[in-house]
Amino acid sequence: MGAVEIRQLDANDWRVWREVRLRALADAPAAFGETLAGWSGDGDTESRWRARLDDVAANFVAYLDGKPVGQVAGACGDQEGRVALISMWVAPEARGAGVGNALIEAVESWALDAGAKRLTLAVKVGNTAAIELYQRHGFSLNPVLADDGLLDMTRHLT
Repeated sequence: MGAVEIRQLDANDWRVWREVRLRALADAPAAFGETLAGWSGDGDTESRWRARLDDVAANFVAYLDGKPVGQVAGACGDQEGRVALISMWVAPEARGAGVGNALIEAVESWALDAGAKRLTLAVKVGNTAAIELYQRHGFSLNPVLADDGLLDMTRHLT
């Protein structure tokens, strides 16, 4: 496999985000709070995809050998200097090739540039591979399980 390339998207890149996001929702429906059905059919409109890219501060897609194989986003922070890593997914054929690492590093870099002090995320209970990936990047688990079956993780950036 070749080198991982990360591209930050804007609303004009909605087709790329759509392609990867629909694939993510189909591949790992239990990993997300949204559903493939919710973003398909009547929910699959250019204006909705553009709005999603406009509404979230930083959106990244990973390419491997020129093909989009992963995504992640960084959501705006709060007054305490926290930003959230959201919408993380790596295609099955690209897992183990450094794509997840590159996506996390893209959000970390964006967060630092934005002056964030902490990076937070939520991950489904039982998603061991993702939890281990995040822990390798310095995220620690909040010991309290949220009611929605999500684990909160935090990484201090400063």
